[in-house]
Amino acid sequence: MSTPSEIDTVVSRLENFGISSPALYDTPSLNIAGNPFDLFRASISKTLSEVSGVEADIIVPALEWTLTPDRGDLVIAIPRLRVKGRKPDELAAEWVEKYPSTPFLSKVASKGPFMQFFFDPQLLYKIVIPEILKKDSTYGDSKIGAGKRVIVEFSSPNIAKPFHAGHLRSTIIGGFLSSLHERLGYEVIRINYLGDWGKQFGLLAIAFAKFGDEAELERDPINHLFKVYVTVSSAQAAEKDAGAAAEAVLALRASLEKEGISEEEKADLETKLVEAEIKAKDLAKVALEAAAILDKNHPLKDVKDIDPAYFISRPIDTEAKAYFKRMEDGDEEALAVWKRFRELSITKYTTTYERLNIHYAEYSGESQISEASMQSVIDLLQQKGMLYEDRGAKLINFAQHSKKLGKALIQKSDGTSLYLTRDLGAAIERYDKYKFDKMIYVVAAQQDLHLAQLFKMMELCGFPWAKDMVHVNFGMVQGMSTRRGTVVFLDTILEETKDAMHEVMKKNQAKYEQVENPEEVADLVGISAVMIQDMQSKRVNNYKFDWSRMLSFEGDTGPYLQYAHSRLCSVERRAEITHEQLMAADFSLLTEPIAEELIRTLAQYPDVLMNAHRNYEPSTVVSYLFKLTHIVSSCYNILWVAGQEPPLATARLALYSSAREVLKNGMILLGLTPVERM
Repeated sequence: MSTPSEIDTVVSRLENFGISSPALYDTPSLNIAGNPFDLFRASISKTLSEVSGVEADIIVPALEWTLTPDRGDLVIAIPRLRVKGRKPDELAAEWVEKYPSTPFLSKVASKGPFMQFFFDPQLLYKIVIPEILKKDSTYGDSKIGAGKRVIVEFSSPNIAKPFHAGHLRSTIIGGFLSSLHERLGYEVIRINYLGDWGKQFGLLAIAFAKFGDEAELERDPINHLFKVYVTVSSAQAAEKDAGAAAEAVLALRASLEKEGISEEEKADLETKLVEAEIKAKDLAKVALEAAAILDKNHPLKDVKDIDPAYFISRPIDTEAKAYFKRMEDGDEEALAVWKRFRELSITKYTTTYERLNIHYAEYSGESQISEASMQSVIDLLQQKGMLYEDRGAKLINFAQHSKKLGKALIQKSDGTSLYLTRDLGAAIERYDKYKFDKMIYVVAAQQDLHLAQLFKMMELCGFPWAKDMVHVNFGMVQGMSTRRGTVVFLDTILEETKDAMHEVMKKNQAKYEQVENPEEVADLVGISAVMIQDMQSKRVNNYKFDWSRMLSFEGDTGPYLQYAHSRLCSVERRAEITHEQLMAADFSLLTEPIAEELIRTLAQYPDVLMNAHRNYEPSTVVSYLFKLTHIVSSCYNILWVAGQEPPLATARLALYSSAREVLKNGMILLGLTPVERM
C-alpha cells in the first residue's frame, strides 16, 4: 500500500531514532507509512517469520488487537498459523524465547497458545505525535481505494413529505460511509434516489387542487404539502372503509335473495344486514365529512343521508389513478405540477442536508428510470429464461436458487413495472455512466429481501459487477407513521435540541460570554446530540423514538464529544506554545502510564478506520472517540501543562494537541462540526 519512496522516508525516520536497517515486511495489505500499527505489524511479521518459519503473509492477518493493555498491543493466536505436529502453547513459549530483542517492542510474552507483543512507548511517541501534528486533518487516511470509484445511495426520502427522524438513519450512515471511503482514497459518488413517482403523486396533485393554498406553498412548501397529503390520505382511508362496508351490505342483500335458504338462515342474514347497513351509513358519513374537509366544494357536502354505495367506486382513489395515468402518458400540465412539487422538495431537503454536512453529486429517482430502460430489463430477464407468467403477470422464482428469496413479481398483468424492475434498470444505467467498482445501498433492514432479490437478479443476468453490490442495512426508528400524521420532523428535532443546548450553555455565564456565536454553536452541539445518539449503537438495532433520549446530557453523548474537543482547544489556547515547539518536543519526558495509554489509543486511529471500512459501522468510530475522550479526561489530573517547566509542558501539550486533532478528525468523519468554545 505504501510506495517505495514512502517506505524509504519511514526507514530514514527510524534511522534518526537510532534504528538502523529496520527489518520490515512490506506487503500491499500494510500501510507502513500511514498507520503506526501497520509499521509494528511489518516488524513483528518479519521477525516472527524468521523465528518460526511461518510465512509473513500468514502472520500479518493473524495479528489482532487486544481488549486490555495488560495483554499487549497486538496478540497472535498460534493455531491461526496452521503449524502441524506441535502444541500451540509449546510453540508460543518456544518462539517467545527465540524472539530477538528489538527497538520496536518493550516485551514479548506468551500466555497459553497466544503470543503477546508490547510496543515500546517511547518509539510510539516519536512516531505518532509528529505524524499527527504533521498530517493534521489527513492523519488516518489511506490509499487502499486509490483509482477506485464507489457509489453510495442513501437517504432517499419521498418527495413532498417532510424529512423525519426515520430518514436520519440512512442519511447519517450514508454520509459517514461516503466520507470514510473518501478518506481511504476512493472516488465517491453520492446519490439520493428519491421516491418521486407513483400513484401517491396523483393523490397529492388532486388534493392540492382542492385543498392546497398557494401562499402556504410558497411560505412553507414541504410542511404544507405534508398537511395536504395527510388530509387526502385520511379521506382516502375513510372512503375505502365506507366502500368496503357498502359492498358488505350488497353481499348480504344478494345472499337474502338466493333461493332455498331456511327461515333461520334468513333471520340471521336480516339481523346481519341491519347491523351492516348501520355501520355502512356511519362510515359513509365519516367519509363524506373527510371528503368535504378535503374539498370545500364537494358536490355532496350538504347531503344529510349519503348513500354508502357512492363510495364503492372509491372516487378519490379513482381520480388519483387517473391523474397519475396522465403523468405516465406525458401530460404537460400534470407533469408541471409534479415537477414543481419535486423541485420544491429538493430545495428544502438540500437545506436540511447542508445542516448535517451532507451533499450529493446526483439527485436521481424512480422517475428518472426510462420506460425503455425498464423494458430492456424485462427483455433481458426473458432472454435469460428467468421469467414465468401467472395470469398475465411476470414473476421470477428465486426458490430454485435460494429458498429464502421466494418469488418476486416483476411486471403486473397490466404491464406496470415494479420496484425490482426499476432498481435493476437504475443499476444498469449507473454502471454504464460511472463504471463503479462498488455500489453501496444504505437501506433499512425491512428491505433485506428486496435487495437480496435484486442482487441475485444481477448475478443471474450475468453482470460481472453484481459481486460489487453491498447492502448496508439498519434498524428502524419506531413510533412514527406518516399516514397518521404523527411524524416528528427532523427540523423540529434539530430546533428543539438547539434550544435545549442553548439553555445549558447559558448556565455558565462566564464561558457563554466568550462564545462569539452562541446560536450557531448551540445548533452544532444540538446536531451532535441527535446524530451521536443514533450512531452509537449497532446500526441493525431498532430504537424507539424518545425525546428524553434525544435531549439527554448524561453518559456518552454528542455534547460530551463537543465538550471534550472544546476543552482540548482551551488547553492549547492557554499554553501559547507554537506548532514548531510541539514538533521539537522531548517525548522522553512523558513517562506516566496514562500518557502511554493515550499514545497507544492515538496510534489505533488508522486501524479504527480500516475496521469501520470492513464492517460499515459508524459505531466503530463513535466507540473509539468515547474511549479516547475518557482517557484524555483521566489525563487532566495527572498531566498538567500549566505551571510546568517549558520542556515538560511542551511534551504534554504535544500529546494533548495530537488527541485534539484525532478527536476532530473522527468527529468530522461522522458528520459533526467540532466547536472550539461552548
